[in-house]
Amino acid sequence: MRTAILILITLTSCWAQNRTTEADEAAIKDPNAECSPYSYAPLVAQRASFPASWKPAKIMPNDTAAQARWQAIASSIPNTPPKPAPGSANAAQFHYGANDPDCWWTDTQCVTPKLPGLPPDVADVPEPSTLGYGFDDGPNCSHNAFYDYLASQNQKATMFFIGSNILDWPLETQRALTDGHEICVHTWSHSPMTSLASPDAFAELYYSHPRMQIIKLVAGVTPTCWRPPYGDTDDRIRAIANAMGLRTIIWKYDSNDWEFGTGGTTKAKIDANYQAFIDKALNGSFASNGAIILTHELDNFTMQEAIDFHDRLKSAFKYIVPVAVALNKTQPYVETNITMPTFEQCM
Repeated sequence: MRTAILILITLTSCWAQNRTTEADEAAIKDPNAECSPYSYAPLVAQRASFPASWKPAKIMPNDTAAQARWQAIASSIPNTPPKPAPGSANAAQFHYGANDPDCWWTDTQCVTPKLPGLPPDVADVPEPSTLGYGFDDGPNCSHNAFYDYLASQNQKATMFFIGSNILDWPLETQRALTDGHEICVHTWSHSPMTSLASPDAFAELYYSHPRMQIIKLVAGVTPTCWRPPYGDTDDRIRAIANAMGLRTIIWKYDSNDWEFGTGGTTKAKIDANYQAFIDKALNGSFASNGAIILTHELDNFTMQEAIDFHDRLKSAFKYIVPVAVALNKTQPYVETNITMPTFEQCM
């Protein structure tokens, strides 16, 4: 695969040959050119250290550091079995309801763990009339127009990045940090976490997050936040994330922007989802506590929707800031050389 990528790069136009830095990547304006494959030497050198992309992660056989890390936390993880994957045939018959024993968000939208010692999920933000602004599923290869727009508005956000996307688009990952956005973990392969065995759920986070893994290798930072794909988490998964220094960030409102084009879902429907959220803000629903809405850096449609609705969100909320800022969390990474402003500094 590496050989094929290198051959492709040799045969592409001159911009690809010069695309070796974040600034080179950010300067590209043609979305098709943005999404042409390229080689990034640090990842080429370390590729064998990572799982296959877009497949559920497992601890690599010769990765003694990962094996030791898992063994160090395994005894603290609840011994509860995996659950059916959301949307599967078995999932339709698997409901706890009021008897939810382990705060399974997918079934009950529970955000307050029942296992002692775990912090509650971040599902909204404490600052009034404030939007904790963020996007899932990046980095997207054609995100330059979107990031250029955010930069033109001096708008920062929280970007929940998938490890497999980072593997393909490392320079796009670097742009998020360069532009001052907060980076959080969105797992290695975007698999439903509660459906995985505990060592595999650990691997989904481990290869996305800790020191010298994909985000650290590419962007030089170690995030302290994560979002479960589909919101699919329970106390077993939270315990794994917590043991790895990751706070769970969820949401209470959903744009469902990812549904566009599926099952006949139209732009008008997604627009209506955005507008319903804005209407709630305008009627004072977030006067005491702010909000988080699920949106995506998934494709050109979802990113254009974010651009189209940004001014309306600004009119509805007093403040639109990254989740870390809304939480007054000035130290978003394990490393101390990068900080976020306090909420007051963004007012």
